[in-house]
Amino acid sequence: MTPRKGTGWCATLLLAVASATGALTGCQTFADAASTQGCEGTESRVDDLKAYGVLDSRPQGAVVPKGFEALDAGCWEDSGEAWVYANRTYAFPGDRADVTRYYRAAAEREGWKPSPATRKSAKEDKPASLCFTLGEKDDSTTLDVYFLTESVLDAEGAEAGPEFDSGAGYLVAVNATADGSATSCSD
Repeated sequence: MTPRKGTGWCATLLLAVASATGALTGCQTFADAASTQGCEGTESRVDDLKAYGVLDSRPQGAVVPKGFEALDAGCWEDSGEAWVYANRTYAFPGDRADVTRYYRAAAEREGWKPSPATRKSAKEDKPASLCFTLGEKDDSTTLDVYFLTESVLDAEGAEAGPEFDSGAGYLVAVNATADGSATSCSD
């Protein structure tokens, strides 16, 4: 497995979350980070992430945009931390709030627990980026659903096709620390 090259928007976000968590909690020393194996041997962990049903779940009418047909999965590392991921990109020809409501319900059916910010956005019934964890069952994995903008796609080196013009483009991402250490949503 080849580590993911570059640090796009998603990688930058995850790195920021990981750095802030470590800095605020003091849970990982530089010696601990240096002792991790990085992306080596993470294939089975990536396969575990690819198996989450929520990646293939989408609201009626959502399509897989041209150029995004394949499940994007792998491992990337930066600053001594390695992360595994599995992502799917969709375009929905309707309102972002419909996407948000759909994934709140889909995540709940699979046992994901909403972050505080995700719970707050549900009360307001507004479209929002979402983040979930599996709680005590698995404290190293998160589920994120966020909307794609032209600048996010540009940062990832992707082009928005015509499917993105008719509604909301979004990404469903299951992410985890490669070594299985605990993580959480950044809110």
